[in-house]
Amino acid sequence: MLHLRQFAFAVGALAFGTGLGAPAWAQELTPVRFTLDWRIEGPAAGFMLAEANGYFEEEGLDVTFDVGNGSVDVIPRVATGAYDMGFGDINSLIKFLDEDASQPIKAIMMIYETPTFSIVGRRSLGITDDPASLEGKTLGAPPPDGAFAQWPAFVEASGIDTSDITIESIGFPVREPMLAQGDVDAVFGFAFSVILNLKAQGVPDEDIVPIMMADHGLDLYGNAIMVNTNFAAENPEVVQGMLRALTRGFADAVADPAAGAEAVVAANDILDVAIETERLTMANEMNIYTPYVQENGFGGVDMERLDASIEQLGTSIGISSDISAADVFDDSFLPPAEERMFN
Repeated sequence: MLHLRQFAFAVGALAFGTGLGAPAWAQELTPVRFTLDWRIEGPAAGFMLAEANGYFEEEGLDVTFDVGNGSVDVIPRVATGAYDMGFGDINSLIKFLDEDASQPIKAIMMIYETPTFSIVGRRSLGITDDPASLEGKTLGAPPPDGAFAQWPAFVEASGIDTSDITIESIGFPVREPMLAQGDVDAVFGFAFSVILNLKAQGVPDEDIVPIMMADHGLDLYGNAIMVNTNFAAENPEVVQGMLRALTRGFADAVADPAAGAEAVVAANDILDVAIETERLTMANEMNIYTPYVQENGFGGVDMERLDASIEQLGTSIGISSDISAADVFDDSFLPPAEERMFN
């Protein structure tokens, strides 16, 4: 469990001593249990900066972060109420709600406007940027991985023949080592994680080949902030405050990736600042601060596009109900659009 807190006792004491009302962060803070999708790495800088820069405390919040076991596993954690909020894959949420629309969970803020779903292979093992190069190969797949969850949709969109593709179930810790050793030909994962982890394993840049699902017909959204809707109904101001703080945190991470990486390393000191700066920069460019976000603001979605993505998922992984974008995403907790424009 990660629990980061910064207190400003001196300022709080001054406020009381002068007879002024104490600011929100000097008052009793409201606890929020939040599950991340994965361990703390560069792309989590927005969360860490919101904490380190005091934005949660300014909103009167005491946020506890727990690391996750994949962006799919976040969904039941939040839906069961084990966590109030989380960061997980909206496409898996669509399938989850399609199977049981009564589950108390919705997405409320988009973080990865373009999903980072990828299959990363090695050129020396016969993988190219053409999805057809996966045919006849062995692919390593961690079951809770968000990219692997979209494999059926990717197959449908790219038109590849899976009859001679072998899917080997592997754990996250051995994913990159197995690919580096040639035990599998490619692996599923988030591009910014797999690529840099492979480089750390000694695989040269020129041998690493990411196949981005978004580049081959899969027009989906990625990871979003999710909330337990019972918690949101009881604590709407808390949820709004969380999103205001996160908007500021992610704006800081886009403006200064080096500072974002430093906040990440402060929370997970086994990491290297230079590597996490590179990882965050990659995520900002590919997934977070995209052209759409630059034009329309951070955190929202195009509901027509989300509806179209549900239709695309329906043809590949089977959507049995008439679920719509409004059933999955609620934008009512977002700050005004002008506050979500990064300068």
